[in-house]
Amino acid sequence: MQFFGGSAAAEASPAPAAPPGTATGLAGNNANVLYVFNRNGVCLLYREWHRPLRTLDAAQDHKLMFGLLFSLRSFTAKMDPTSVEKGNLGVPLLPGQGCSFHSFRTNTYKLSFMESPSGIKLILVTHPKTSDLREALRYIYNLYVEYVVKNPLYVPGTPIKSELFNTNLDQYVKTLI
Repeated sequence: MQFFGGSAAAEASPAPAAPPGTATGLAGNNANVLYVFNRNGVCLLYREWHRPLRTLDAAQDHKLMFGLLFSLRSFTAKMDPTSVEKGNLGVPLLPGQGCSFHSFRTNTYKLSFMESPSGIKLILVTHPKTSDLREALRYIYNLYVEYVVKNPLYVPGTPIKSELFNTNLDQYVKTLI
């Protein structure tokens, strides 16, 4: 795991071959999984495009992902060199509070994260050689606002069932390189 600059070449095991769409092939097979959580940790959307190995049931997977994000945000806020008031490790943070965490990379995947001012958390898991996805996450959030939040039939806090959102999301994810 690479938290502070450094070289990725120092990792023990090599990254898998780049999938199509990572600057050497055709686009479309770069995104593996997307999670959308609300501020309370409820998974509003779980979308899978390319996930070769399933090890957990969906509820367990969602809890682990939200717990990982909670811990990483808490850890980065605690380690923030610019903040005088560190607070306690594990105390929930408000959106935009503390040091910002955008992504981390392992030898097998890259996890990109964005939190909106309203507390909606977007997590996109991709191939480890994928570049910065902050703009892609903002675009996905804008799709969420346009097709889910503005939908008068949508009840906030319930799972996302919008076919129009899913179709536009799928089309956009296919373009990610």
